[in-house]
Order: sequence, then structure tokens, then C-alpha cells
Amino acid sequence: MKKHSFFIFLASGMFLTSVMAFASEADVKEATDPTSAVMETSKNLSTEARSKANSEIVGESKAAPIATVSGVEKAESPVSTAKAETDSSKASSLISSTKKAAEVQEKTENALNSAEMQKRWKALFSKDIAADSISYTVKPGDSLYVLARKNHTTVDFIKKINGLKGDNIYPKMKLKIHTAPFSILVDKSKNTLVLYSKDVPVKKYSVATGKKNCTPVGEFKIADKLVHPTWFKTGAILPPGSPENALGTRWMGFDKPAYGIHGTIEPKSIGTQASEGCIRMLNEEVEELYSIVPVGTKVTIQD
Repeated sequence: MKKHSFFIFLASGMFLTSVMAFASEADVKEATDPTSAVMETSKNLSTEARSKANSEIVGESKAAPIATVSGVEKAESPVSTAKAETDSSKASSLISSTKKAAEVQEKTENALNSAEMQKRWKALFSKDIAADSISYTVKPGDSLYVLARKNHTTVDFIKKINGLKGDNIYPKMKLKIHTAPFSILVDKSKNTLVLYSKDVPVKKYSVATGKKNCTPVGEFKIADKLVHPTWFKTGAILPPGSPENALGTRWMGFDKPAYGIHGTIEPKSIGTQASEGCIRMLNEEVEELYSIVPVGTKVTIQD
């Protein structure tokens, strides 16, 4: 009887232990299920929120599209516009400058037209009074030298204009006197010398310039004038008329020592670079120029 009671007690204990374990497992599951539910709910809410946010973003993007590369390329940029305007301005300026240069070139070519210069040259020696001259009535005590100095011209030029054979003048005599200043332009690249009267070309001459382009460039003035000059060559003194005197029949020295305009004993050298730095002219032409331009005349030499 005691043994049977022991087995009954043991079986009851095992049954109670199983019931307690099951109850404990149920409690754990009940405690765990709410947490899982919360996590699942949170996960679902998060997914819905993200979906809603994405929907809002998509909606916004539909309402205001984000600019694309092609859109940017089509859009006007202030910098690009400014650059285009600057380029256009530069192009217009270049065209304008080119046009002006062409007009100046054309004007210069027209001014240097031989037929036009011949007319102007002839007018210099005409007795007709023009804008570059005056009519002067000789007064007691006047002389050609005084009148030439006063009007920045030469005695020879006054005589040529008025057809005078000598230097004598008398009171009440009417004389035409050229008053416009003369200037000279030498172009080394062309070996030419152009005589200007008040900036208007009146005569062009062919000349020789320095060997290897050695003629100085710049602005000078005629400082002295000599008829039949003596050439003081290094190691020798060559008198006028000497076959070795390279200065020819006239000398017009610059305010730059050792340089000037002169005649030549080598007429074939005219039109080339052949001198030691001076401007060579044919003797008959340098004599003509000499008779017209006074001391103080500006000489410009350019490449």
C-alpha cells in the first residue's frame, strides 16, 4: 500500500511539473507576443511613412521638375550672355578699326596719286593766292632774306614763285609768299621721300637709304644747308666736285650729327639701301628740294 501511494505521488508530481512548465511557456509567449506586435506595427508604420514620403516627393517633383543638364544648357547664363556681348563688341570694334584703317589707306593712296600731286605741285608755283599763301606788298627796307625768314620759307622759293631773276625787290611790289610749313616723310621700306605742305603731299621722290637698314628712325629737323658741300670722310677731306665726294651737289644736315639728305655720285643706287645711313637723292632732285625747304623743316623717317 505504501509502495502504490509512492508511485501515485510521483506521477502527480510529474503532472504538476508539466502543467507549471506549460503555464510558464504560455506566460513567456504572452509576454513576447505584444513586443512582436509592437515591432511589426512599427515596421508597418515605417513602411507606410516611407511610402507616403516618397509619394509626397514624387508629387513635388511632378509639380516642380528638377532641372536637367539639357535644361541647364538651354537656360541663359548671365556670364555666357556677357561674354557673347563682349565678343560681339570686340568684333564690331575690330571691323570698325579695319574699316578706318582701310579708309586712311585709301585716303593716303588718293593723296599720293601722282596726277593729284602734280596739280598741287603746279599750284605751289602759281601766282594765284591760295589758303597756303599770302599776297604781300613790299615795304621800304624789305629784302628777300628778311621776308623768307619771317614767313619760314626760302629766298629761292620766293624767287621761283614770282619769276624773279635776281635778289632785288622794290617798294609796292606785289609778291606771293608761301606760308604753309613744309615737312618731309622718308619711308625706308619703299625708299621714298615725300614732301608735304601743311600735311598735304605735293611731291614724291625716289631715294637711297642706309645699308642693312642703318638709317635712323624718328623725327629730326634740318639744322644746316650747304651748296656743293665738302665731305669730311674718315681719313680724308673730299672737296666739292671730287669724283669721290659722295655728298653730291647739296647737303641738308639733321639735328642728329653726321646724318642728312644729300645728292649722290652713284645715281644707280637710288631706290636701294646703299648709303652709310643718310638719305641720297639724285643731284637735280636734291637741288629742287633744297630750294624749297628752309632750315627747321621737320623730317620723319619710318621703317
